Parts: sequence; structure tokens; C-alpha cells
Amino acid sequence: MTTVHSITATQKTVDGPSMKDWRGGRAASFNIIPSSTGAAKAVGKVLPSLNGKLTGMSFRVPTVDVSVVDLTVRIEKPATYEQVKAAIKEESEGKLKGILGYTEDDVVSTDFVGDNRSSIFDAKAGIALNDNFIKLVSWYDNEWGYSTRVVDLIAHIHKTCQ
Repeated sequence: MTTVHSITATQKTVDGPSMKDWRGGRAASFNIIPSSTGAAKAVGKVLPSLNGKLTGMSFRVPTVDVSVVDLTVRIEKPATYEQVKAAIKEESEGKLKGILGYTEDDVVSTDFVGDNRSSIFDAKAGIALNDNFIKLVSWYDNEWGYSTRVVDLIAHIHKTCQ
């Protein structure tokens, strides 16, 4: 799993010392910076069946908002890329509507600024090497989409405490 992540407030505006690592001290607005990500570990916590099965890294890029995940997977049950797309589209229109999106448009990062959904699958960006090895690409507004899920959580807690 590779995330291409917009800069955040924790990054440096100019080159300077970093407590984390040398690369983390480089100017965020001038560089593509390889970094670690907690996303792969977080997936394992949310989906225990995937715990320990994902690794990941991040590239911090000089954009102010919207990030993208490049997920390369080996699947046990063979499926064509068309079948995978159809399954994702079905879920995006069903029980995950409003959380998972699906697009076949020719999109770029700014098309997702302010998008409430947690992840928008980019059907045109993915590829399949074969029926068991597939690359999936999905966009997300790393600020607004996250905040929307926090509001959903607060509403859920409020509802269950009534």
C-alpha cells in the first residue's frame, strides 16, 4: 500500500532539523518526501482478518489537500479487473453509499476537495497484471473526508447514549 499524501501542518516549510528523520526536515512545498504511514496498521485494526498482511509507505507531495492510495493486492479467488470494479461499484451504491465512492471520470486530486466520502475508487487508474494480482487506486480528501467520519462517530455516540 502506497499513499501519496498532501502536506500536513507537521511538515517543515523550509529545510530544518526534524526529530523524526532527515527527510522529514526537508521543505514540504518543494519536495516529494518518502515517509512512513500508519495506514496499513490501521486497516489491520479495523479489519482484523487483514492484520499483519499489509505493509505501506507514503510519499508526501506539495499539494495542500487530497491524497490517493495505490493498493496492490494478490487475491486468492481469481477475478478480472472488470469483476472487481463491478463489486466495488455495487458496494458504493449499496451499504457503503456515502462512504465509498466510484468514478470512471478522468479525475485529478482537486476534483475531490470537499468530498465527504472516505474513499473514491478510480476505476480508470487501476490495472490488473492477471486475475490474481491487481492494483487499485482510490482518492480521499484527507481533511474533509476524515472530519466527516468524526462527525458521523459523534452522531453515533449521541444516538446510542439516548
